[in-house]
Amino acid sequence: MIPKSHPRFVSLMTRELIVEGVRNGITSTHGLIAQGRGEAFDYLIGEKSMGSALAAEKIAAAELLIARRPVISVNGNAAALVPAELIRLGEIVNAPLEVNLFHRTEARVEKIIKHLHSLGAQDICTKSDALIPGIDHDRAKVDSDGMFSADVVLVPLEDGDRCKALVDMEKTVIAIDLNPLSRTAQCATITIVDNIIRAVPNISKFAGELKALKTEELREIVRGYDNKKTLSLAIDEISKNLDSY
Repeated sequence: MIPKSHPRFVSLMTRELIVEGVRNGITSTHGLIAQGRGEAFDYLIGEKSMGSALAAEKIAAAELLIARRPVISVNGNAAALVPAELIRLGEIVNAPLEVNLFHRTEARVEKIIKHLHSLGAQDICTKSDALIPGIDHDRAKVDSDGMFSADVVLVPLEDGDRCKALVDMEKTVIAIDLNPLSRTAQCATITIVDNIIRAVPNISKFAGELKALKTEELREIVRGYDNKKTLSLAIDEISKNLDSY
């Protein structure tokens, strides 16, 4: 039992969620490596949502509200870490969830879908009847009525080749990635350099605040957004944080 007084409580509990996900067959063992890599970058940003991240999270919320057919992609780590938060976000912005895995087995897909349903998810894309062009692995498999036809896709904890492929399909791709130098971060339309456990609730909060706005007012919020500038600001914030030590 990890006491709440432990200075690494949140980080340690996050690790436990990933380990539990592996035990339950939701998360692949490779997800443990991804979690460790992400945690290292979270140290660099000070384990908090930086100003650049909050700005990107607000833009992401606006884009999801503007979208005609938004979809939220869910992989094994996301299903272990923030399933309830993803469900809530989907409800706020009227976006279905779609399970999409790199280390894919149909059994694991079904376990994640069952896990999401057990937490109250109602709208889940479950078919794998379409392929994203230009991808030679299992993440190419998507739902023709879901990610394949979506105009805006939230892809937390993404791999760079699929992110680029989705952008090449002229979709607005919102990525959550703690590494501002990754292929995913560099390819995405909107990159949120933040921990998923903070980013998803932040997007939901902004979406709730913005939901009453008219479409043109939302478009005004996102107009002129520059992802390269956001990534540059994130790197500057990381540098300043390191200088403070």
